[in-house]
This record gives sequence, C-alpha cells and structure tokens, in this order.
Amino acid sequence: MSNLTAISDEQVEILIGDVLEQYGYDFTGYSRASLKRRLLRLYGLDRQVSFAEFRYKIGNDITYFKRFVEQITVNVTEMFRDPNFYKTLRSKVLPNLGTYPFIRIWLAGCSTGEEAYSMAIVLKELGLLHKALIYATDINPTVLEKAAQGMFPLSQMKQYSENYIASGGTNEFSSYYSANYSLAKFDDELKEKMIFSTHNLVSDHSFNEFQLILCRNVLIYFDRDLQFKVLQLFDNSLDNLGYLALGTKETTDFSPISKRYKRLETEKIWRKISE
Repeated sequence: MSNLTAISDEQVEILIGDVLEQYGYDFTGYSRASLKRRLLRLYGLDRQVSFAEFRYKIGNDITYFKRFVEQITVNVTEMFRDPNFYKTLRSKVLPNLGTYPFIRIWLAGCSTGEEAYSMAIVLKELGLLHKALIYATDINPTVLEKAAQGMFPLSQMKQYSENYIASGGTNEFSSYYSANYSLAKFDDELKEKMIFSTHNLVSDHSFNEFQLILCRNVLIYFDRDLQFKVLQLFDNSLDNLGYLALGTKETTDFSPISKRYKRLETEKIWRKISE
C-alpha cells in the first residue's frame, strides 16, 4: 500500500478522537488536509507497517506521542522573519507601548523561540526591555525546551543577521550571542524577560491582559470556526488600544471581533479600538 493511501479520512478522525480522549490534545478544529498531509509524512518517515500499529504506538508510547505532537504541529520559524513587520513594530507599535508603565507581550505558537529573541532584541534597542515581559507559548513542550535554551545553529546566523539589518537593527547582530561550537547562544539578559509555557489555543483560556499579541502563521492551519474561536480568545486577552499581529495570510476580517479593530496601513497588525 502506498503512503498516499496509508491513512484514510476515517482513520484521521479515529486518531483525532484517540488523542483528545487520552491526552487532552484537541486537533478537531485543524484543517483536515493539512493534518492528513503531516500524518502521512510521519507514517512514511517512521515506516509504519499498518494503521493499527501506528494508532497503538501513539496511544501507548508516550515518547512516540511526543514525536507525534512535534511532527503534527508546525514549527517553521526564523529570527526577524518578514523584516518589514519588525520595522513596523520598531517604528509604530512599540514606541506607543513605551508610554505604558509595563508592557506584557504574548507570542502564541512561539515554536523554538526565534520570534521571542527577536522581540527581546528590538525591545532592548528601544530601551524598553527592562519594563517588558514576553510570554512565549506553544502546544508542543519539546520545542519550548529548545526555546528556553536560547541556542540556535551558528549556520543560520548569516541569514538572521541579514533579516535583522533589513528590519532596522541598530547594533552588530553578533553582539547578542556568543559562539558555542556549532551553536549561537543568545545572551541571558534577553532570556530573563521571557516566560516559556505550554498553552493550547484550542482548549486553554486567557491567562493575562496583554498590550501586544503575536500569533503569526498559526491560524492558517485551523478551520474557520476554530480561527474565530482563537481570535475571540485574543480579543479577551488584549487591552483596549492594544495590538494584534497575525501572519501574512491571516486576517480578522469577517470574524466576530473585526469591528473592534483597525488595521495599520501595511502590515498584518490591528489595533483594538473599542471593548
């Protein structure tokens, strides 16, 4: 049997039900096409013999279940990704928030943490890091462990440095990390202002009031109802006049919260204009 037919639509539903019942991870609102693609990829990578064996392993081997979560949730990120977005944060969003006595920022779906360290660097350069706190959350505990270490492959620093310069960075990018064999270890000063925690956008509630929420390139993997549910969660978590930043293919348009938000001119950033 080829991998393309190794898992049926019905079997995808069975797995989603198993995982929800046994582990409390709710994938029911995920786009089925995207979910099936990633399940098939994992099935092929691990050379599963049958769906029954695959299902048994996910349900009975906690180490394999962690691998399952790691492969099913999307972890594609880089530092200063979309430099113009960071340029807008630097010039229009964070200076406004700089007038607040304290700035709470939520990075939802932070993956391995590149976005958190990018944010901390911008805050430091604007003189705001001392009065900010970055809550970086993800459904996947494995990637959070990596994020908390603040170490990324040295081979990626050239690209990250170019992104940083294009985003309006004002220092030598290499001043923020030290080379440690094949890894770049970012300064503890940046990490001190971060709290890494598991949070499931599907089932968990609001846990603070924030002035800025970033959730970029996560909603595209959810169906429309779940997108609306998550946007409502962000609305409940955001201060009036706070900012919400989404990915390039994501929007608040047509959602229940859309009338309370005004979009900044160029980037996918909205400001909350009424409760």
